[in-house]
Amino acid sequence: MKMSRRALRMEKHHKRKRSALGINLVSLMDIFTILVFFLLVNSSDGEVLPTHKSVVLPESVSEEQPRVTVVIMINPDNVLLHGKVIAPVEAVMNTRGPTYAPLKTALSSELTVALQKKRSDEPVKVEATIMGDKTIPFSLLKKVMATCVEAGYHRVSLAVMQKPLEEV
Repeated sequence: MKMSRRALRMEKHHKRKRSALGINLVSLMDIFTILVFFLLVNSSDGEVLPTHKSVVLPESVSEEQPRVTVVIMINPDNVLLHGKVIAPVEAVMNTRGPTYAPLKTALSSELTVALQKKRSDEPVKVEATIMGDKTIPFSLLKKVMATCVEAGYHRVSLAVMQKPLEEV
């Protein structure tokens, strides 16, 4: 059957208006912008300490956030300062006395660098954070802590993995 000219014109008009519906990109861009700002603001809650695969931290319910400090890592094999091996654990354990001299010299050099960066009119309280594997002996941990204090660090902190309060 043949269609009239009016019917053909109406069909052509309806096809033109029936084009594919597009996605409103303005709304999507607004949502993604808000999401990006939300993630940027909430990602900087605390400082992330550098970790090493061989260090497994003990768990605690500590609420305090870590600060920027000198980081001493103790794994079952080595004692590291900022990721650089200072000495093997056996050498530190076999030394006599409450401190370990090579670690003290490395810590003292880090202390002089930190003091040069600070202004002279501020009181200087330098801190050290010890990331010790949960399997290391306490005598080793005690020796490293004593070495930090003797090198001139006023506050020595122990890094732990935060455990939820429900597990306590």
